[in-house]
Amino acid sequence: MRKIVLGVTGSIAAYKAAELVRLFVKNGDEVHVVMTPAACEFVTPLTFQTLSRNPVEVEQFAPPAQWMPEHISLADCADLVVIAPATANTIAKIRYGIADNLLTATVLATKAPIVVAPVMNTGMLENPVTQENIAALKARGVKIVDPDSGELACGATGKGRMPEASEIFESCLGL
Repeated sequence: MRKIVLGVTGSIAAYKAAELVRLFVKNGDEVHVVMTPAACEFVTPLTFQTLSRNPVEVEQFAPPAQWMPEHISLADCADLVVIAPATANTIAKIRYGIADNLLTATVLATKAPIVVAPVMNTGMLENPVTQENIAALKARGVKIVDPDSGELACGATGKGRMPEASEIFESCLGL
């Protein structure tokens, strides 16, 4: 059984991560969800707690359940860290080692493989800064699951949609 830390960031696509949790659990994986505070504006922690059967972590400075700070315990226990959806903001923070929330602190502390599914408006995705950040993560060995093309939440059509949960799940097999 793998221990997977699933990071969910502040995107309308956050609701799609619920299906990803379901797929990991069905596979026999133990899933620990870490949400950014912005993700909680789109879907509640209770959704992920119910599906994962584990507490959901949001606050970086919440009193730890054990003696070890939460971001360290999550980073140490993870066999795999998956961030889906991953916003441009979170991708930039990971690239530069900014650990200002529980998810980015966990990513900075982990030695586990990392999978990132960038999800955002096409303009944000195509921005040279975002492309540089994604390229830098790839160069460090982070696996990137390319976003799909289609209708976006903003009403535009283009690349930036979250891939199907099954595609993200399959990209994590063997890691």
